[in-house]
Amino acid sequence: MANKLKVGLVGADAAGRSWGPVSHIPALHGIEQIELAALCTSRPESAAAAAEAFGVDRAYHDVNELVAQPDIDIIAAVVNIPSHYEIVVPALNAGKHVYCEWPLGASLAETEEMAALAQDKGVVTAIGLQGRHDPSLTYIKELCDEGWLGDIHSIQVTFLGRSTPDRSSRMEYEREVHRGAHLLTIIGGHTLAYIAYCFGPLAEVSARVATRVKKLRMADTGEMVDAEAADNVLINGELTTGALLSYQLSAVPFHGDGWRMAVYGSKGTIIATAEGLPQITPIKLVGAQGDEPLVELPVPERLRVVPESVPFGPPQNVGQAYVRMAAAIQEGKAFAPSFEDALEVHRLLDAIQQSSDEGRVVRVV
Repeated sequence: MANKLKVGLVGADAAGRSWGPVSHIPALHGIEQIELAALCTSRPESAAAAAEAFGVDRAYHDVNELVAQPDIDIIAAVVNIPSHYEIVVPALNAGKHVYCEWPLGASLAETEEMAALAQDKGVVTAIGLQGRHDPSLTYIKELCDEGWLGDIHSIQVTFLGRSTPDRSSRMEYEREVHRGAHLLTIIGGHTLAYIAYCFGPLAEVSARVATRVKKLRMADTGEMVDAEAADNVLINGELTTGALLSYQLSAVPFHGDGWRMAVYGSKGTIIATAEGLPQITPIKLVGAQGDEPLVELPVPERLRVVPESVPFGPPQNVGQAYVRMAAAIQEGKAFAPSFEDALEVHRLLDAIQQSSDEGRVVRVV
């Protein structure tokens, strides 16, 4: 095997509660292609504590110092979305390959700038749309591509997740649309990305985006704040293939029953379900051709490219992305989803918001 690539990960807490320790660090510890060589947080003491907790030799609290290290090949931005820009831009300017969690930018303008800079620098970029690497979703794509479903007539997707009006004040930024971290951008973006991956892009959308809970309570301070970001989204659309999409995304007070995707074609049917978000929780697949009874569809083991040492759950698809990113860097291959793919999803999200604001169908492609 070629020499291991070295990654500097920005964003980790010693307690192991943030997305970096939950997904990226166990994924990197489990694969052979990339070494977790450095951690970076916002303060010297938190960086040192995280490095000790996860067995990493080097700790930084200044992103510019990290990206200046000549032996670091990849920078992973695993922090809150409003901070992505201030990490990704210095990394790209230093000529580093970059893995950034989704969404890429807090706005379309930020995303356009980062995607253009990455293209100018000629580096490999990865965006954290982990559904593109999930074995179950990849298997659905394979079945679709080989004609098992026939001509797809309709796709129905729902995600009903429980949400209360109480929030920690450290998550207050999620209520503000301009900071880019809310239901439509995060969960909606993930969902729309893997729908396009499996079945092809949307040609047009008609959407309704609404905020039903107008006030949020900061649980640790008791402060009541206004909620701007949507908690309910309805999207109807037509794919470029002519298939129709119906997608409901809701934060509900009680009894949220998770995710469901039903795909109906001229030859076959697939119904996929998960208790949580499909890119991070196990997916159950059932399907049938014609009028046969629905039966479980076993996912081929060949679609899991990470070793058994990488746990199922959040680390699996992150690990799959890192394995493929390493191959792209070492072998000069193309990688997807990249920042260019992220830009397409950001543009689609803007079209959905535009459709809701203007009360009309918006063409996408």
